[in-house]
Amino acid sequence: MYKLPKRHFWHGHIDSRTDRASFRFHQSVELLCSDEVPERSFSIIGFECDEGAKRSGGQTGAAEAPDQIRSHLADLPDHLGGRQLVDAGTVMQKGGDMEKAQRELGEHISNLLGRSATPIILGGGHETAYGHYWGARRFLGPDAKIGIISIDAYFDLQDAERPDSRTVFKQILETDNNAGYLVLGVQPLGNTRAIFNKAEQLGAQFVLAEDLALRDLQSTQNVIDAFCKNYDHVLVTFCMESLSSFYAPSIVDASPFGLEPVVVRQLLWHIVANEKVKSFDISEVNPTIDGNGKTTKLAAYLVAEVMAAFH
Repeated sequence: MYKLPKRHFWHGHIDSRTDRASFRFHQSVELLCSDEVPERSFSIIGFECDEGAKRSGGQTGAAEAPDQIRSHLADLPDHLGGRQLVDAGTVMQKGGDMEKAQRELGEHISNLLGRSATPIILGGGHETAYGHYWGARRFLGPDAKIGIISIDAYFDLQDAERPDSRTVFKQILETDNNAGYLVLGVQPLGNTRAIFNKAEQLGAQFVLAEDLALRDLQSTQNVIDAFCKNYDHVLVTFCMESLSSFYAPSIVDASPFGLEPVVVRQLLWHIVANEKVKSFDISEVNPTIDGNGKTTKLAAYLVAEVMAAFH
């Protein structure tokens, strides 16, 4: 269920073949197995899975995203300040076995954290976040306190007969007393009153999208900082469904009242500057219905912004 990285997706313009200050990512990226990455590198790993959407009756196609995001990322300038970018390959879901794929993703995440690398996970549906979490828990052990910061319009705390993309954080919070959950960008019209009640029962913290859009971000940054203080390790998961449908037209469940990319960028800059943040994932990009590539390109830009702002 794991495939090695391919050079095919890393190509673009060349401003100079010798001056590293002129390099773009396709010139500076290294292609390595996850057990070969150097310390402090940004290590991209893909997760080709949208079984969660299939199980919940949603739009499939996000499994095509990792390689398409790589292609858009490849031509962007390298502003990582000398930190190495590595493509560490892709985990693939096969035969509908989402749980097995999540575990395998988690094994790679655990391995990367063990090498003091920074995992950058390209999903996939939002079930990507469970594999991300499982890898952190596997690496840290049962007693470490893990904080999860999600930028999303939805809580993903639904009940279901079997796990899917909407149950991720319910699965975590109901089984892990050392995990905490903060959601930024919650849409009231994206979640029923029962889900808000569930969030309260499970101790989830949240900031509504309307508050992010209408007030100074300093108050939200204070919420983020206070949350991070309570945990040993913080992971960040970003769902493209949090964005306004104007900016992410291929996201079927995006709200017309979703977040603007400049707000998301400011949030991400602040979050990943915190030394407790160790990893990042992005999910719910669907290239199969992204005719002009606008949404996938935005995802690649946000990934680049995250890496450049990391502590």
